[in-house]
Amino acid sequence: MPFNRVYIDNEPTRAEVDAMPGPLVIEFGTAWCGHCQAAEPALRAALARHPAVDHLRIEDGAGRALGRSFKVKLWPTFVFLAKGGEVARLVRPTEQEPIDDALALLAPEDNP
Repeated sequence: MPFNRVYIDNEPTRAEVDAMPGPLVIEFGTAWCGHCQAAEPALRAALARHPAVDHLRIEDGAGRALGRSFKVKLWPTFVFLAKGGEVARLVRPTEQEPIDDALALLAPEDNP
């Protein structure tokens, strides 16, 4: 799945996320967040090399159940899931390498 540009505000439930079978990156943030905007190019480039990894971009904020269930405190927070289990997490990444490393844990067969 390609990079999703739009943050969705109709988030799935935690049970729905936990039941997703394939590799998944959930990005918690908002469109107006400067840290989120700064991390976008690195995430976009990294996801382009891992087409088997799904990407959900969730608009987070007070009272948002999914973000609270993952204990999100800062934006952006990237949660890397495989078979419903968290395998990595990045908070406010500033470089592409940590994103690439986390994606490699999800989809090692995609690595060049």
